[in-house]
Amino acid sequence: MKTNMRSSRDRIRHALLFEIILVIIFTPLMALLFKKSMAHMGGMSIAMSLIAMICNYGYNLLFDHALVWMGKPLYPRGIKLRLAHAVFFEIVLMGVSIPMVMWVLELNFIKALAFDLAFLMVVPVYTVFYNWSYDSVFPIPRETFVGNAFLKR
Repeated sequence: MKTNMRSSRDRIRHALLFEIILVIIFTPLMALLFKKSMAHMGGMSIAMSLIAMICNYGYNLLFDHALVWMGKPLYPRGIKLRLAHAVFFEIVLMGVSIPMVMWVLELNFIKALAFDLAFLMVVPVYTVFYNWSYDSVFPIPRETFVGNAFLKR
């Protein structure tokens, strides 16, 4: 079964837009919540975003390959698959983010975990709507160049 996947360039655009919008939304909110400067929270947000972008690229690529391996279509994606995709990504990201939150916000493990869990409850909702919007604005082209041939859908 031949399946068109997003190009590396498209995956990079996806990750960059996701993180830029997320930083714009959450940096001011976190600065107010933790009574830290925008620069302080912005620095943490940008660092977390860079880490998340690297994880996002690899995670999405592996997720798509797993769907193909299981014989599932890549598109269209229903709400259950989109929710599973978002939640599993956030769980993976927690392994990296908790130590950073502990260090930057000077929180103990339990408070950093609570912060991450709260974030984990909000970000998957954003992720579902972002991915749905992204797929609408940047659909997979009907013809995708792969190797030396064009694949037609």
